[in-house]
Amino acid sequence: MPSGDVVNGNSGLKLLELQGVRVGFGVPPRRVQAVRAVDLDVEAGETLALVGESGSGKSTLARIAMRLLVPDDGTVTYAGTDVTRIAGRPLRDIRRHAQMVFQDPLSSLDARMTVRQAVEEPLIIHRIGHRTERRLMAEDLLRKVGISAEYDTKYPAALSGGQLQRVAIARALVLSPALLVCDEPVSALDLSVQAQVLNLLMDMQEERQLGLLFITHDLSVVSEIADQIAVMYLGRIVEIGTRRQVLGHPRHPYTVALLSSASGGWKTSTDRVVLDGDPPSAINPPSGCSFRERCWKATEICSRIEPIVTGGNADHSGVACHHPF
Repeated sequence: MPSGDVVNGNSGLKLLELQGVRVGFGVPPRRVQAVRAVDLDVEAGETLALVGESGSGKSTLARIAMRLLVPDDGTVTYAGTDVTRIAGRPLRDIRRHAQMVFQDPLSSLDARMTVRQAVEEPLIIHRIGHRTERRLMAEDLLRKVGISAEYDTKYPAALSGGQLQRVAIARALVLSPALLVCDEPVSALDLSVQAQVLNLLMDMQEERQLGLLFITHDLSVVSEIADQIAVMYLGRIVEIGTRRQVLGHPRHPYTVALLSSASGGWKTSTDRVVLDGDPPSAINPPSGCSFRERCWKATEICSRIEPIVTGGNADHSGVACHHPF
């Protein structure tokens, strides 16, 4: 897979492709189908936002994209190279070009390492530069993400949540990756710090032509950063399209309900949509459409046939629904 420098200015290059990805946990009859037949791709310089309720499979899909999990079925491809089953040195080499920012930066950083050591560590693992070069690279990137020199020798416990997330972003970017997977990176931060971290990510993306897979449940964040949006429900993608399509003209009833309940103030109808009940169990999902038990548009066909994503074009998002808007 090419480095961030290689893809610089090469928008349109598919960095990440997931095809027919499935993964489950546990054993029958209590096996949870966490991700079911998902197709996604992320291009250089593009932000794909993955949204949905807690438990919809977003974080599991992120770990599949990073090859922290091996899918039961389907393929994971980085820049044209199938990495679904690779391991050892080849997988480590791929991960140089695909990095992840986790939701909880304190847990993702080693409490025994100083801030500068944490950012230098990936360079040591991948044998990049000598000691002085690594120190200078780490310090330069820490300054770029807004961490002043006084914090270089401090430990994670001494930093605020926003500072920790900036350090985690610096650690992920120090290898100049082409792809960055962000799993709820701002959900635990207050609004002012959220804005700073999001601006930082967008600046870095513009500078390096990063491809971003950005996982969140916050539609106000999505409206600021996303180029494409994929809506996930019970392990499946139910709608995918551009930000304008999905936020402006949602077609799946679940997307309409999400937008109706969001604090961003989107209005998809004159009446607020309130879903009945909770999402069904992933151990025993409904037949046909997994959303049908909560959907006000469901008919008999929805219980028999599971819809697939169709109808995506320049005017409309792709939607997995028998009765789309």
